[in-house]
Amino acid sequence: MRVLFVCLGNICRSPAAEGVFRHMAPDVISDSAGTGHWHVGEPPYGAMQQAAAVRGYDLSDLRARQFTSADFTRFDLIIAMDATNRRDIEALRPVDATTPVQLFTDYAPNQGMTHVPDPYYTRDFDGVLDLIEVASEGLKSSL
Repeated sequence: MRVLFVCLGNICRSPAAEGVFRHMAPDVISDSAGTGHWHVGEPPYGAMQQAAAVRGYDLSDLRARQFTSADFTRFDLIIAMDATNRRDIEALRPVDATTPVQLFTDYAPNQGMTHVPDPYYTRDFDGVLDLIEVASEGLKSSL
């Protein structure tokens, strides 16, 4: 199984999801990407790395990359952090691609959230990590 986590810039939510999920499900191949190009090649945002490190998740080896239509063939499941990310992912879907695109919060139904908030703007890195941990457990259980 190959899972791709996608957010806007690939510096907060999706690398955190990748780091948490690879810790919880080391046998599953995971990666992350952003729909935007602004941060390509950059490490995850410092405050997100610090918040993740406190919980034992090392994000330091990750580097931002942009989502491409080829990701539909490289991955078995694509996880979007919010509806806008999902729309932007679907806009790149090749005609013959069948890879499902799910919202990450679909795997955390009892949390009352329809999206993973962007901590780059909200500054709530711990709250986002709480949600990512719950959704990661749900995703792991569904595989």
